[in-house]
Amino acid sequence: MENLEIEGVKSTYFTPHVKFDASTGKCLIEGESYLEDTWEFYRPILDWLKKYTEEKRGPIDFTFNLTYYNTSSSKCFLDIVRILKEYQDAGGDVKITWYYPEDDEDIREEAEDYENFLGIQINIIPVEE
Repeated sequence: MENLEIEGVKSTYFTPHVKFDASTGKCLIEGESYLEDTWEFYRPILDWLKKYTEEKRGPIDFTFNLTYYNTSSSKCFLDIVRILKEYQDAGGDVKITWYYPEDDEDIREEAEDYENFLGIQINIIPVEE
């Protein structure tokens, strides 16, 4: 299975940096996610994660480190956490870490909502700016 890496771009719209390592299970989404076609951007990410959980079946250490994202990105993050929860429920080893700017309660609350809604532990950590 191949690694997945997408360089973040800042222009009219912002895409996050994505780095998924198939050999270690370390997955990172960082930066800002404000896209014109969110589903088109996140579809390969969701596909990679599904393939990893179905074929590789190794541990996953997933990190979100976002300073800003829009509502459509938030829906994609929920889909990602849902895949991780299903994998965990099937016996997979999952760790999720969610960094947020310490002065942005909305991003913190979003992570708490995912945690409560899906019943999965998320390590929510403030970051000084």
